[in-house]
Amino acid sequence: MRRLVVLLLALLPVLVAGPTPSPAAAAAAPEPLPLPVGVRADYQLGGVRDVPDDVGIVVRDRHAEPAGVYDVCYVNGFQTQPDEQAFWKGHPRLVLRRHGRPVVDSAWGEQLLDLRTAARRAALARIVARWTAQCARDGYEAVELDNLDSWTRSRGLLTATQATAYARALVRDAHAVGLAVAQKNRAGWDGRTVGFDFAVAEECGRYRECAAYAEDYGRRVVAVEYRAQDLSWTCAHHGDLAVVLRDVDVTPDGVRRWCPQP
Repeated sequence: MRRLVVLLLALLPVLVAGPTPSPAAAAAAPEPLPLPVGVRADYQLGGVRDVPDDVGIVVRDRHAEPAGVYDVCYVNGFQTQPDEQAFWKGHPRLVLRRHGRPVVDSAWGEQLLDLRTAARRAALARIVARWTAQCARDGYEAVELDNLDSWTRSRGLLTATQATAYARALVRDAHAVGLAVAQKNRAGWDGRTVGFDFAVAEECGRYRECAAYAEDYGRRVVAVEYRAQDLSWTCAHHGDLAVVLRDVDVTPDGVRRWCPQP
C-alpha cells in the first residue's frame, strides 16, 4: 500500500497538469507577415523569370522556388490542376461529379472539388494543408488560394456557405504555419470574416471590381490584368494598388508591364 501511495504522490503533478505538449504543439506559430504596400508585384504562374529591383511581391506556383522578395505561393485550393489528374484519380470521392462525370471549369480544364459534406471538406483541407505547409518550408511568406468562387461554376451542386466553411479551414491551416493568405475571386464578399489577409484580384479593372477588394483590404491588393486597356483603367483609378499586366498564360517571356511611376 505504501508503495502505491508513493507512486500516486509522484504522479500527482502530471495528473493535475495534464499531458506534456509535444515540442511542435508547444511552439507558437510564427506571425504571418502582411503584404507590403507601395511596391510592384509580378505574377509568374506560367514559369519563373527575372525579378526587377523595384518588384517587391512575386506570386509563383507552389512547385517553384520563391524569388527572395515577399513571395506568394499559388495553390489551387478549390479546383484541380490539369497536370495533377493522376493524383486526383486516387481520390475520386473528392472530385465533384454530376451523373458520374467530373464537373469541369471549361475555361481552364479544371475539375471542381466536392465541398458538399463536412467530411469531404475536412479530407480536402488535409491535402491542401500539406501543400501550404510545404510552401512555408520552402520560404514563402503567403499563399494564394485560387477559385474561391468555384461554387458559381458547379451547376448548382455547391453553395457559397460550403465554400465559406472550407475556406475557413484552409485559412486556419495556412496561418498555423505562419503564412498570410490571399482571397482570390468572389469580389464583394469580405474574406476577412474567415481570416483572409489580402486579395489577389484577377481582371478587377476589366470587371470594375477593384473597389470592392480595396474596401475590404485597403492597399493590400495585387491586381492582375490581361488587357492593355484594363491596365490603363486600373492604374488611373486604383494606381495605389500593386497592379501588373501579364499575358493570359503568364509565360516566362510574355507581356509584363506596370503602372507608370508617379
